[in-house]
Amino acid sequence: MTVLDRIRTTDTATNLRAGMLVLAAVAAAGTAVELATERHWNGAVQLIPWFALAMLVAAWVLTAWRPRRMSLTAARALTAVVLLASLYGVWEHIESNLNAGWLDAFYAAGWQSLGTGTRWWYAITKTVGAAPPLAPGILAQAALLVLLATWRHPATADPDPGAR
Repeated sequence: MTVLDRIRTTDTATNLRAGMLVLAAVAAAGTAVELATERHWNGAVQLIPWFALAMLVAAWVLTAWRPRRMSLTAARALTAVVLLASLYGVWEHIESNLNAGWLDAFYAAGWQSLGTGTRWWYAITKTVGAAPPLAPGILAQAALLVLLATWRHPATADPDPGAR
């Protein structure tokens, strides 16, 4: 039986779950490569995405291989932590850019005279600073994909719905 035959005989929800897990795996692998090429390991704060990535991989494994109610619950908890770490990373990157604004060659002279909203906008859009504010969001995206793969999973179904 070929892979296409298996896909044709499997229900749509199972195929969608598998697709979400493949996308999450690609995002996790890409994130690992990006973190490594950026040498993102200088200090404790820069290690957070590595731990989040490890938790994401653990959640992926718990969801992909022999999913059970307990393993899917653990995977959901891990993805929640990854989501929080991702939000923290976005904040750290924006804050880093905001703090670098007065060092920018173009904006340094007038940085303090800019409005607060303008300074924040420049930090969020990476007009100033070197930290990419949306880069940590890929961890959130991958975590959401794993989380969605657990949504209404057959392994979480009540084993005896008539017992209530």
